[in-house]
Amino acid sequence: MTGPTPQSKPEPAELARIREFCMALPEATERPSHGEAAFFVAGKRMFVMFANNHHHDGRIAIWCAADKEVQRSLVAAEPEYYFVPPYVGVKGWLGVRLDQGLDWEEVQAIVDEAYLLVAPAKLTARLRGAREAE
Repeated sequence: MTGPTPQSKPEPAELARIREFCMALPEATERPSHGEAAFFVAGKRMFVMFANNHHHDGRIAIWCAADKEVQRSLVAAEPEYYFVPPYVGVKGWLGVRLDQGLDWEEVQAIVDEAYLLVAPAKLTARLRGAREAE
C-alpha cells in the first residue's frame, strides 16, 4: 500500500498545477527543499518553492523569486493573495496564496517571471522565443 508516511503531508491538488507550470519551463528541475517541493533552473537556482502550511501558517502558497518593487506593490495592493514570505522575503521573494481563489493564469505569469528573474540569458532567450512563436 502506498500513501503518505506518518512524517509526510498529503500532496495538495495545487501542487500539481504549480508542477505543471514550472516543469514546462526550459531546463526546470524539481527536488525537495526544506521539506517541500522546490523548482530550480538547470538544477541550480531555485525560482519557486511550494509551501504547504509552512510552520503551521495555514496557507497553501508558493514562494517565488521577484523584484523587490513588484513584491512591495503586490503585497500592498492585494494582501489577500500576496505576502512577504519568511527567510527569503527580505531578498524580494513573493509569497502567493493558492488557497484564496487567485486566477491560475496570474499564478502562471508570476511563475514565469520568477523563472526569468533567475534563469541564465540563454534560457530566458529560449523561453521568450518560444512564447513569441505561439
